[in-house]
Amino acid sequence: MTAPDPDGLLAEQLLRLTRRVHRIQKRHLEHRDLGITPAQSRLLRTLAHYGSPPRMADLAERLEVVPRAVTTLVDGLEAAGKVRRAPDPANRRVIRIELTDDGRAALRELRGARRSAAEEILAPLTDEQRGVLGGLLDTLIDGPDAGPCRRKA
Repeated sequence: MTAPDPDGLLAEQLLRLTRRVHRIQKRHLEHRDLGITPAQSRLLRTLAHYGSPPRMADLAERLEVVPRAVTTLVDGLEAAGKVRRAPDPANRRVIRIELTDDGRAALRELRGARRSAAEEILAPLTDEQRGVLGGLLDTLIDGPDAGPCRRKA
C-alpha cells in the first residue's frame, strides 16, 4: 500500500476550488444577464488596467493566450458595444482596443457579480480565516520572495 500524497491532495483541492469559483462566478454573471462570457469578462478587466488603450498583442501577452483568441474575444465585445477598435495616432497600422461607455458600465456590473460570488464562496470563513487565506494565496501566486502582502482590503 502506498502512503498518501499530501501535495497531490492539495493540488486536487486547489483544482476543485478553482472549478467551483468558476462555476459560481459564471452563475452570478448569467444572473445579471450581461451576455458576457467569463473569458470576455477577463479581457474587460484586463483592458481596464491599462492607462491607455493597448494593442491586441499586449492583451494577448497579458492574458497569456494566442493573439487569435484575443481577436475572437474583441470581435464579440465589439459587436456588443463594449469595446471599440481605434487606430493608433502614431502608427495607423496599429489598432488599439478601448472600452466604450457600455463597456465601463458592464465592468461595474462584472465587479458586482465577482463580489457576490466571492461573498458566497467565502461565507463559511471568519474574517481571520479570510486574512490567513489571502496571505497564503499571495504566497502561492507571487512566490515566497515577493515581499510583504500587497492585497487590497
